[in-house]
Amino acid sequence: MSRKEKLVKRFKMKPADFTFSEAETLLGWLGYHRFDKGKTSGSRVIFKNELHGDIVLHKPHPNGILKQYQIRQLIEQLEKEGLI
Repeated sequence: MSRKEKLVKRFKMKPADFTFSEAETLLGWLGYHRFDKGKTSGSRVIFKNELHGDIVLHKPHPNGILKQYQIRQLIEQLEKEGLI
């Protein structure tokens, strides 16, 4: 099983310790590119994909662990697009 497959499997299990960094890696593998709007964007990060639209995530701080609702929403959107 590849690193990508392991990460997708872990992600779909909705772990309580899934980090923003892991989500960023996963989205990168799925063809998304991180886009920061500069100094005014704050903790909001946009991941752009020309074929599947944009995903906006709030970068959690200080620990970097995504909230469960963020994981659920991300899973829903990626499954809807047929990416996972």
